[in-house]
Amino acid sequence: MATRGFVGRRPTDEIGNRLPPGQYLTEDFPVLSAGPTPHVALDKWSFTIKDGVKPVATWNWDEFAKLPHVKLTRDIHCVTKWSKFNTAWSGVMIDDILAEAGIEAPTEWTLAHGHDGYTTNVPTADLVGGKAMVATAYEGQPITADHGGPARLLVPHLYFWKSAKWLTGLQFTKRDEAGFWELRGYHMYGDPWREQRFTGD
Repeated sequence: MATRGFVGRRPTDEIGNRLPPGQYLTEDFPVLSAGPTPHVALDKWSFTIKDGVKPVATWNWDEFAKLPHVKLTRDIHCVTKWSKFNTAWSGVMIDDILAEAGIEAPTEWTLAHGHDGYTTNVPTADLVGGKAMVATAYEGQPITADHGGPARLLVPHLYFWKSAKWLTGLQFTKRDEAGFWELRGYHMYGDPWREQRFTGD
């Protein structure tokens, strides 16, 4: 059976140059998750940085809202083959979170944790240097629960399963520990330009 990734009109160079191999462009914002959508009340929300099992810093929603917020507009790419251009986010850069915590990233590896127990691994180098943020708004509005609100990780240069929804914290780890999908055969890194969808790609 043909899929949308292999039929239809050839994209223009302007689009094709931004579209990783095997992807198709959509104007929609599909909702995909591994389980039921949690609805996290803002007065119950918190975000914690851990070095291993040791908490380093924690913010509640009001405290997090006082951190410096910036805007990012980026293309995003889902491992299920849709891509969406020019998505507009605002939130707090990981660099600024670490600065507020008064630390430098202590290890080469990080696990992102979600409210639903979801985890995903990301090299720390892919979170710092202006590459990633904890996003709290999308297109000028609070992120809806089905898209990971009230806060989600945004790592736009990797497949979107790395941008963990319902984010509760980042845990620095001494080795590259597989997360939820990585334990089920998805790639440990997930570069859409190299089509790193599954283990061995």
